[in-house]
Amino acid sequence: MAWMRPLPWREPDTVLALWGGAPWCAFLDSGGALDARSRWRIFCHNPRHTLQVFADRVEVDGVRQARGTPEQILDILRKIQAGFRVGACQADVPFCGGWIGFASYAFGRALQGVPSRHVEGDAPVFSAAFYDHAYIWDRKNRQVVLAGLAHGGLTPQASEQVQALWSALPERAEPVPQVPPLHLRASQTQAEYCRAVSAAQRYIAQGDIFQVNITCQHVADLPADVCASGLYRRLRQVAPAPFGAFLSCGAGFSLLSCSPERFLQVDRHGHMTTRPIKGTAPRGQSGAEDRLLAQALAADDKERAENLMIVDLMRHDIGRVARIGSVRVPELWAVERFAHVHHLVSEVQGHLRQGCDVSDLLAATLPPGSVTGAPKHRAMEIIDELEATPRGAYCGTVFCLGVDGRMDSSVIIRSFVAHGGQLRMGTGGGITILSDPQKEYEEMCLKLAPFAAFAEGA
Repeated sequence: MAWMRPLPWREPDTVLALWGGAPWCAFLDSGGALDARSRWRIFCHNPRHTLQVFADRVEVDGVRQARGTPEQILDILRKIQAGFRVGACQADVPFCGGWIGFASYAFGRALQGVPSRHVEGDAPVFSAAFYDHAYIWDRKNRQVVLAGLAHGGLTPQASEQVQALWSALPERAEPVPQVPPLHLRASQTQAEYCRAVSAAQRYIAQGDIFQVNITCQHVADLPADVCASGLYRRLRQVAPAPFGAFLSCGAGFSLLSCSPERFLQVDRHGHMTTRPIKGTAPRGQSGAEDRLLAQALAADDKERAENLMIVDLMRHDIGRVARIGSVRVPELWAVERFAHVHHLVSEVQGHLRQGCDVSDLLAATLPPGSVTGAPKHRAMEIIDELEATPRGAYCGTVFCLGVDGRMDSSVIIRSFVAHGGQLRMGTGGGITILSDPQKEYEEMCLKLAPFAAFAEGA
């Protein structure tokens, strides 16, 4: 079983300020309005095991291993976790130990067997750390607890030391230091992006695909003295999101995510949920305008068709590992409000069949359907042809795999990667036969706008 210890309240910003600069920190940062999606925040550091996958090598606990297939990488997660498995964490704690990390779009592309003309570079394509304890914030009850594994985890003496280090943290951190403006440069001009959209529509008209997600990368030079955790401290203030995350993955790589989209959630009984987002509209300047924009999004034929195709794709993907007859769609075309946009969101549910686990589910579903297209394999081939640069981590997933079999994960969108002296962000949207290239470009700019403003005023 797992254990819990109450801790004195410390703000997440304080923990990030003092501990976030170390390698292998993981902060799952549910922000924005408090609801069922955003009740918990989780911070982990000092992992027991690490796993990183690069284009040319695999490293387990920093030791180079033979290259493996994506399925073999996921099996490493399974095998290490098996040595720590417990019956259940405390019912009211979402995580007490397990893996936290990310799988990039490139990792998912390899799972799908789609080759690429792009060179990925030296950033990791998969990175995860196994933690035997975690600091958990309960936003609803304004409480913090230390949760850990009773067998194979922290000893009682080590647990006391960890609690003492937490209690020694100040109640408030110093303000986030000012950062010079970071000027984002697009990998495609407006005209080039619109041509890519038009080319995608020709593939749709020819019957190759029904829909495809076309994206663009934006890059800024990152001064050597700018700390990624400091950037995230500021970012989470201006763009809170229900699936925010900060991952410091070693190798000079950090992921700063403000994702609004849940990818997959699995409970300890094997019940699966995914909530794909397809369809975007701006927020209004007044309550009345906001309601009108939401109503227009809910009634938009193009946006509804786009969302429905992804729902069908996710039904197929989940169905590969689901119990026969368990896949259903309890919610279709719901409009959800976020800090800067409205989104059209649906929900697909299913139940893992006997003999399958969350690693099997990731192998069956990566990369997320909402950022690829339908049919997925052909859409990904067209993405590789039409996009100017590799996606990297963008359009992959951040995941949290608990020792009790639970999983939660998000789609890596509205996210920055800090690596190699650069800050990189991707944005894009789903293309259908009804798309207008200019409007698709404007939607991409709408999604980018708050993050471009953040960079310019960082």
